[in-house]
Amino acid sequence: MRLLLVEDDARIAADIVATLTATGYVVETTGDGEEAWFRGDTEDYDLIVLDLGLPKMDGLAVLKRWRAAGRDMPVLVLTARGSWPERVEGIDAGADDYLPKPFRMEELLARVRALIRRSAGHGASVLELGSLRLDARQMSVTRNGVPVTLSPLEYRLLAYLMHHKGRVVSGTELLEHLYGEEDARETNALEAVVTRLRKKLGPAAIESRRGFGYTIADGAA
Repeated sequence: MRLLLVEDDARIAADIVATLTATGYVVETTGDGEEAWFRGDTEDYDLIVLDLGLPKMDGLAVLKRWRAAGRDMPVLVLTARGSWPERVEGIDAGADDYLPKPFRMEELLARVRALIRRSAGHGASVLELGSLRLDARQMSVTRNGVPVTLSPLEYRLLAYLMHHKGRVVSGTELLEHLYGEEDARETNALEAVVTRLRKKLGPAAIESRRGFGYTIADGAA
């Protein structure tokens, strides 16, 4: 899952990036409101964590411009502004959730997981499909009750397909959501990850639709 963190406090940003990266997310960062608006308007993210007190363009203005342009990615607002009218203003501007500072990283992670689940139409942190069970909270995968050891990239790919089960995901979309902005995004590398997953989960777990992309099998092998 690919996230954008918009936070101008370098210390807070570093702590959030470390936490999110350690739990399997690919995180891009900016502390500039104008750059945040541009990235959110031109790139696809699974979720954006947005601080309101930003240079060049206020976070609320950024959020309003995204929503006015039809950008519907989940947005979790972070702010030191604690009064309830300001929280209401953030929700009315299009925020999906609101987390006042200071906060615990455990709560941030829980809200991130919940927003990503809801945006994909899932209510629980555990996704099950056939013999596969993916626990987003524990970052664990089992097949027929047996733990499966996956690399971070393999886990992100499987999680993305399971969050979007029932549809074919193009290779381009997968590359955009699995890799960071500085990582090489090559189709051959993606195919290699899919091949490794099939060896671990079963050859029929991930189906290829030539010319269209990949989908998680209904029975998940």
